[in-house]
Amino acid sequence: MIQLATGETTVTAPRPEVSVIVPARNEAACLGRCLDSLILQWGNFEVIVVNDGSTDRTREIAESYPKVNVVDAPPLPAGWTGKNNALRTGAQHARGEWLLFTDADTEHKPGSLQAALEEARTNGADLLSYSPEQEVHSFAERALMPLVFAELASTYRPAEVSDPNSRAAAANGQYLLISREAYNAVGGHAAIAGSLLEDVELAKRVKESGRRIRFRFGGDAVRTRMYRTFAQMREGWSKNLALLFPSAGKLAAIRTMEFVAGAGGLCALLGGLAADRKALAAAGAVIAIPTLVHLFVRVRKAHFGWINEALAPLGLPIFAYLLARSALLHKRGTVSWKGRQYATAQSSGVPGAAAPGIPAPAGTGK
Repeated sequence: MIQLATGETTVTAPRPEVSVIVPARNEAACLGRCLDSLILQWGNFEVIVVNDGSTDRTREIAESYPKVNVVDAPPLPAGWTGKNNALRTGAQHARGEWLLFTDADTEHKPGSLQAALEEARTNGADLLSYSPEQEVHSFAERALMPLVFAELASTYRPAEVSDPNSRAAAANGQYLLISREAYNAVGGHAAIAGSLLEDVELAKRVKESGRRIRFRFGGDAVRTRMYRTFAQMREGWSKNLALLFPSAGKLAAIRTMEFVAGAGGLCALLGGLAADRKALAAAGAVIAIPTLVHLFVRVRKAHFGWINEALAPLGLPIFAYLLARSALLHKRGTVSWKGRQYATAQSSGVPGAAAPGIPAPAGTGK
């Protein structure tokens, strides 16, 4: 309970069950939708927006919501990423027994906050994370995003992550609910200050501490549109792909060969049929059909709907390009995100970390 003095009267205010923390830098395009969906949740909660030096209307939008507490992230300490600095700031101001870290580009379905809290408690989870439904609009989003999330689903299998007997650990920072006790016990974001993949690193620490994680597709609770332009998508995935997939260069080669096999085989099949060359058509079918079937089976796990899944083969060259670009940038030792330059694991010697002593200009990671 919190004691609040009002003149001569002392009022006892209940401590919120959940503190919802939204880090935000230049998120004017999407923050309103996020906050609209959050303030309509039910239960005992508070919403904290951490403004990280925004130069657009982000702070103004957040302050227009009377029920939202707006705080400013302090100057970025050396060796910290922008997002970790903002999340740590939010946690320091939070009063809740649970902390929900969520991105400004998310939209939360009615009742999802209370349902998530009940799900975590029912399953004995100290950390509950949802992979949101991904909203896609442009051709590049529709073709690429199913491939990325299909790869993530194969690499970070929810059943294994949620199994306390498995060492697998993962989380999605777009929706990460953690008990205050667990957060403090593993050192919070201060313990992973330089990590560019803070959600996965936090999940690893929670699981290594013997606490339980629950991780699943959360389309019933939350949705998001991660990137609105190809430039944002290129920068964001270039920062993350080499961390999510340690053999990103090799994976780029595999996906390039998959595209060549699928497209080449399909051309041979159609060309053979058109020219009445049965041997060529048969060879094309033998190559194209298994390749494309395997691709579609894999992509079905990404929850993007059949129209977007049908475009996935056309996204393979984009995916391969971004994988190779990410691997190259991380090998060179520097990646950028929202106006900051971060030294990567190769230059710092710490997996997923920014090198200590390298401050960054204004911005926040995602």
